[in-house]
Amino acid sequence: MSEGGMQQAKKCEDLSFRHGRPGNISKKKSSGSLMKEKTVTQKGKTSMSSTPDSIIKPQPRPSDRLNPKTIDPFGAQSRAPSAFAAIYSKGGIPCRLIHGSVKHKLQWDCLPETLPFDPLLITFAEGLRETRHPHTFVSKEGFKELLLVEGAAQKAFPLLPRLVPVLKAALAHSNDEVFERGLNALVQLSAVVGPALNDHLKHLLSSLSKRHMSKKFKDQTTDALQKLEQYGGKESLTIIKSKIPTYCSISS
Repeated sequence: MSEGGMQQAKKCEDLSFRHGRPGNISKKKSSGSLMKEKTVTQKGKTSMSSTPDSIIKPQPRPSDRLNPKTIDPFGAQSRAPSAFAAIYSKGGIPCRLIHGSVKHKLQWDCLPETLPFDPLLITFAEGLRETRHPHTFVSKEGFKELLLVEGAAQKAFPLLPRLVPVLKAALAHSNDEVFERGLNALVQLSAVVGPALNDHLKHLLSSLSKRHMSKKFKDQTTDALQKLEQYGGKESLTIIKSKIPTYCSISS
């Protein structure tokens, strides 16, 4: 193109801009803008389709700990420690577990005969519902050894109204091992207080009767009932029969 032709073309482009009509330059600019928009869009899609590892997960707010909607009722942190576990962790139980090669045993800080049954015997009874070691062993062994001391009957008798609901809770527990510990503790208590337990026996048998219907615990519960009858006398037999009609007496 001659120099005159180039000048004429430039004039036409300037004239097009003055009258608002897009020329070749505007076309280039608009095409460039479209390219930039496409690039931004593609980058956005790429970031959205990135791997899950690159996505930053929102952190829980401090207020979520106080919000009932965000609390897991079955979480470990949601379960408050039992009375026994709390006392044990603070050193309030006057004995500790000694691990042996064959069997474990308790070592008392002082002679059990010198310890008050109130509230120690009740605390041990509450620990029967524990499912973690060493709480399970310390509670059942401590309950048994405390009832073996001299004068245990006189010390345990005033505590029966408070002991019975705790033992009943162990007998009604869904965990089989907890039930067995509660059943053994009931027999041990009956051997110490004798007929004094009869006034509370009907409250305990309602929970025991459900396991008595199970084949798994049929023999174990029958043996326990026979010991309750032995320690409680004839009156206990009438109470047992009223709650568990299928029970076979030791005298029959």
